[in-house]
Amino acid sequence: MKPGYYLDLAAQGLRMPIGADLVLHEQPDPEAVMRDGRRLGQVIEMTAGRYRTPLAMPLMDLRIDKADLLRNLGVAQSQADTFHFREAPSESDLARMRDSMDAPFSRRGRAHIDSVRYIAENTSLVPVGMAIGPFSLMTKLMSDPITPLALAGMGLTAQDDPAILRAERSLALASMALERSLAAQIKAGARAMLICEPAANIVYLSPKQIESGSDIFERFVMQADLRVKAQLEAAGVDLIFHDCGELTGAMVRSFAERLDPAILSLGSSRNLWEDAALVPKHIVLYGNLPTKSFYSDAAMPLEKVEALTRDLIEKMRAAGHPHILGSECDVLHVADAAATIRRKVDAMLTA
Repeated sequence: MKPGYYLDLAAQGLRMPIGADLVLHEQPDPEAVMRDGRRLGQVIEMTAGRYRTPLAMPLMDLRIDKADLLRNLGVAQSQADTFHFREAPSESDLARMRDSMDAPFSRRGRAHIDSVRYIAENTSLVPVGMAIGPFSLMTKLMSDPITPLALAGMGLTAQDDPAILRAERSLALASMALERSLAAQIKAGARAMLICEPAANIVYLSPKQIESGSDIFERFVMQADLRVKAQLEAAGVDLIFHDCGELTGAMVRSFAERLDPAILSLGSSRNLWEDAALVPKHIVLYGNLPTKSFYSDAAMPLEKVEALTRDLIEKMRAAGHPHILGSECDVLHVADAAATIRRKVDAMLTA
């Protein structure tokens, strides 16, 4: 996009949720739509129209890349959600993944890519692609990713413990899967990419170990994400970086200064007006109303949504940092609370 594009959107007071899942579940057969790129693209187009945004924000389905990775390793799609490596992926697994970079995608993966293509070819919206971040994908490949990260944080290596080797090779596979996914979406016409890295947080990475000098955040998160950034930058595609996990200020600063995203999206555990001091002013902060609670009137009544909206807008104006008001993550459809969620999203956009 042209320089200043996202800053202009922020200056215009754009508000928007990541809300494709809400519109998807208004369709007669959401599962069928998710396997049809044109129909999925039309849902994303409808979502952008409803929320009056030029950004065609995709459906945030973080299962796609894991399923695609495992499919290329011969794991049945029916087992993908629950599959974990019991041992470190082998050298042959790594070679097999490298040899699969140009292999066909699954039906669901093709639909996602084709939805980007639909936006690029049939609308004036900004086609935004989506992928899970490499570190977050790595955590989905292991039943217990915390232990090897803790061991690595203590200074142990893959030679000391096989669990660390499992983590390192899982991350290598994840990075290849992401490279393949991003390349296909860029070819389909993506002009921005939403990279979702929610697992890069203090649950998986000990702040005490990092503060004591451990390189686990650098080794397992930043280096992999910097490779993603380089791929996008080489293609002229803007980075929208999303992490709704529990973060330290140092993590926020690293994401902002080193990844240099066009937009940095953070969860409601962060006070954006305080994070404004950690983030360069050419980076737009996005979010971060507590939309995960919108389904519950007890936890998040309508009046509180309106009050939080006004409060966040006022504090971000006082901070003087470019800001697009929106959701802390994607707003998911909840069958028994669909009308309640939509009512609160509308309040967020108009309060």
